[in-house]
Amino acid sequence: MDRRNFIKTTGTLIASAAVAPGLAAHAAEDAASGRIVLPINRRWRYSPQSTPAAHQPDFDDSGFDRVTVPHTNIRLPWHSFDEKSYQFVSIYRRRFRLPASARGRRVFVDFEGVMTASTVFLNGTRLGEYKGGYTPFSFELTPHLDWAGENLLAVEVDSTERADIPPFGYQIDYLTFGGIYREVALRLVSPTFIENVFAQPKDVLSGNPSLDVQCFIEQSDASGGALTLEAALFDGDRPIARTAQPVSLTSGATAQTLHLAHLGPIELWSLKTSRLYRVEVRLLRGPELLDNQSRRIGFREAKFTPQGFSLNGEVVKLRGLDRHQTFPWVGQAMPGRVQRRDAWILRRELKCNIVRTSHYPQSRHFLDACDELGLLVLEEIPGWQHIGDQAWQDIAVDNVGRMIRRDWNHPSIILWGVRINESRDNHDFYTRTNALAHQLDPTRQTGGIRNFQGSELLEDVFTMNDFGFPLKPPNHPLYLNTEFVGHTFPTKTIDNVERLREHTLRHARIHNQLASDAQYAGGIGWCAFDYNTHADFGSGDRICYHGVSDIWRQPKPAAGFYRSQCDPGEEVVLEPAFHWAHGDESIGFTRALVCSNCDHLKFYIQDQLVAEADPDREEFAHLKYAPFSVDLGHALHPWGDLRIEGYIAGRQVIARTLSGRGVDSQFTAVPEDTRLLADGADTTRVVLRVTDEYGAVRPFASDAIRFELTGPATLIGDNPFALAGGAGAIWIRAGETPGNVQLTAHHPYLGPQTVEIEIAPAPPEQA
Repeated sequence: MDRRNFIKTTGTLIASAAVAPGLAAHAAEDAASGRIVLPINRRWRYSPQSTPAAHQPDFDDSGFDRVTVPHTNIRLPWHSFDEKSYQFVSIYRRRFRLPASARGRRVFVDFEGVMTASTVFLNGTRLGEYKGGYTPFSFELTPHLDWAGENLLAVEVDSTERADIPPFGYQIDYLTFGGIYREVALRLVSPTFIENVFAQPKDVLSGNPSLDVQCFIEQSDASGGALTLEAALFDGDRPIARTAQPVSLTSGATAQTLHLAHLGPIELWSLKTSRLYRVEVRLLRGPELLDNQSRRIGFREAKFTPQGFSLNGEVVKLRGLDRHQTFPWVGQAMPGRVQRRDAWILRRELKCNIVRTSHYPQSRHFLDACDELGLLVLEEIPGWQHIGDQAWQDIAVDNVGRMIRRDWNHPSIILWGVRINESRDNHDFYTRTNALAHQLDPTRQTGGIRNFQGSELLEDVFTMNDFGFPLKPPNHPLYLNTEFVGHTFPTKTIDNVERLREHTLRHARIHNQLASDAQYAGGIGWCAFDYNTHADFGSGDRICYHGVSDIWRQPKPAAGFYRSQCDPGEEVVLEPAFHWAHGDESIGFTRALVCSNCDHLKFYIQDQLVAEADPDREEFAHLKYAPFSVDLGHALHPWGDLRIEGYIAGRQVIARTLSGRGVDSQFTAVPEDTRLLADGADTTRVVLRVTDEYGAVRPFASDAIRFELTGPATLIGDNPFALAGGAGAIWIRAGETPGNVQLTAHHPYLGPQTVEIEIAPAPPEQA
């Protein structure tokens, strides 16, 4: 039985009209192929109220909003809102015409993510319902198309928390939001086409690597002529190896494997050199190109061993954070640029080497960036503590298959999470999820996130959320801690220095213990960013302040610990884990905690040397770069500016100065990008900060910033927007018209800051 048939027999498809979505995530890679891929993200009509009449082509939708996907079904406050606000049934409508070249082809619509249940209609005909918000799905349109005229695609989106769909059925500690929040495309293929490609590097450490390219082929006609399948590996535009073989098709689907050998020198994908290659596959009937697929891959060996996690034969201690893919105001409906930026923050700013996609498969753009940046990934299926009935479990098993078949070519992914987060044991259910994962992808191990040790282990790696300290000792030779700190010590940017310091120390203590024993493969802290939640979790404003960064991705002091764990050759880091204020502790300022990868620090007040410190090896004996702790209580008079100098091998390599004046001195507004595409979705963050005269954030600045925006773009955020912890952010989303955008952010007394962004032309949508 081939792997495609395995998923259909073991993981029941939810709608008979739905097609396994191997291609939707890779549409952009398939230009110049035998297929035609037409993005249909613009020109949707949207209404928050759906009626049966709105499914029909002749319905007048001129009063509907004109929207671009990714789209949230409702804009929300950034906190203190009722999740019922987005839990309703809405309707999206999109008219399109097919090009003349469509005739004779099969036509599919590919959805990358719609929250939560989607009922799809074409020209008034109901195609089916797909249940699930985090996995891609497709419907075939071919039998119901008007090949010469206009077609109407209608999607009724149920964004309620339906008990029949994972992760729902009880309660969950996060919000799912609503809408068509990921991209959509039409896929036009020949009657015989390549449904998916799985490229599997072999013997990567042998010095003579090879590549197995498994191709899944769909056939719906009996046209004559011999078929040939070709595969080629490229380094950029340089071909490395090619092979071809005849294809013998049975009715329906078949799997064919091509072997590429004698590849020559191959650079391995690693944390430092995230080297990527391209695989291209072509299906031909004689000289006629029927289909073409392209995938990015990396050559690496990744496995969990009793000595820890091994990447390319080298043991790597895993150090990372969990990530929710949600954002203020628009929930999950952020486009590729913003999704990719989160990976950049985790890898480049927080210096993590692993992220867990808690608690669901996340954007392909995020995973693409993880591939490019060298950020390892533990990806898991949707769910939170609750296991539903048999039909619910069937959907969860199907989620395993869809997640793996979408993402099996990503070198960054090292572990499939095939258990509902923190759920109880269920032998039959988890036997199914593990069997499907191993059948579909024999190259990766499985894990299952639990929160108790006395658990049946059906997965390869014992992955556990352990919020205690000290941590429980490993009870399995392959052991990974997947959550800690988080809800046991929520911390806001505006908390006093004692809490901020303790928050930082708790993360450091856990990683110190994880470093003490090789059986700990490492740890993934809860979590990267604060996030919205239900009323029965989090703080009184329905925010879980569990992140080492806030909801706008602005760092708290605990983020400085993660940042400090990189090698100084990558970046010299010196991050004070405190506000420089005389009276922010219960008994006045005493202890200065600094996270740094230096080996010696000097502290000056008013240019007078008051203390020196080495890393705290007594409490953090196992950390390569231990925090520094020094008592400054004796040296606070006279009060003044604090300068911290960092030294490595006796040479000063960095310095930070914190003002002792207690004055908000500067206001900055900094865009992450100054050029966007006029596609109606491209978006960038503008970071807002109030600082002292040396650039350190003033944590109690809460001023309301007023914005003026001109040009073809919209603002995502409040206007005015009140800073929290001296910082915050808004996002700028491009319109569909090229031009120049000017954003002026007015601070009430520090004056304005102006940002300019070019909106460049984007390719038109042709459907």
